[in-house]
Amino acid sequence: MKKSPISLFTVSLALAFIGCDSSSQTASAPVAEKPAPATEASAPEVAAADSATKVDHVDAKGAAEALASADPPTVIDVRTPEEFAEGHIEGATMIDFKAADFESKLSKLDRDKTYLIHCRSGKRSTACLPTFEKLGFQHVLHLDGGFNAWQEAGEPVAK
Repeated sequence: MKKSPISLFTVSLALAFIGCDSSSQTASAPVAEKPAPATEASAPEVAAADSATKVDHVDAKGAAEALASADPPTVIDVRTPEEFAEGHIEGATMIDFKAADFESKLSKLDRDKTYLIHCRSGKRSTACLPTFEKLGFQHVLHLDGGFNAWQEAGEPVAK
């Protein structure tokens, strides 16, 4: 017996409609809703972690203004010694984030002072923020974009 192409098409079409049953869409809807509560639950945890240490993100202009203020922050450059030697913000103290004694060196600083921290691009200085929080620092300014942003803004560079 020869099968008709029209009957094969009809069977395929019927199977496609069965696969698109509305009950399968209903079952997938709660899955799509599950990430929202997880996001809402994580927001208070982040806020709680930030409550001990005040972290303000500043651009190069904001950092320059803070440094020119009556009570300027202490600049902590978390880049490597080689990067620091190529150029840095005037008066900066270099504490290499990659060094084994990074946390130990930070722990010797006055936690009540304000610090402006930066690296080359902002990644390492962002990664070290939890260490400042863990050690109980009161106020940290984070230079978004790092030393690259500082240079691009035409701010002065010391060598």
